[in-house]
Amino acid sequence: FAVTYGAFMSEVFRAGIESIGRGQVEAGRSLGMNYLQVMYYIVLPQAIRNVLPALANNFVFLLKDTSLASAVAVPEISYLTRQYSSNNFRYPEGLLVLAFLYANLTIVLSLGTVYLEERLHKDRTNAR
Repeated sequence: FAVTYGAFMSEVFRAGIESIGRGQVEAGRSLGMNYLQVMYYIVLPQAIRNVLPALANNFVFLLKDTSLASAVAVPEISYLTRQYSSNNFRYPEGLLVLAFLYANLTIVLSLGTVYLEERLHKDRTNAR
């Protein structure tokens, strides 16, 4: 999953950086900034605002897709829940706890994303 999602994340950031107008880079260069300063102070703050929704979606998908890793014999929470349930014959309890855990993780990640988007949007409107 790391390689696949690493490729997705790099594509998201590439698109976010390319979404910033060429004039922004030229303006920074005309102010005497070098390439790294332009990227750090001008391009990346704007790009992060643009890529945050896609980035959050990828994190939620990654969270959900890690449950598939148990099929590849990686002991993770879904696999451990199945193992515990089969040893103790308590399938409903284990699956309910697992569903509750995944729902909470997804909700917390989604709410954190909404908070960041609102905060960045508020910063953007205050800057104008």
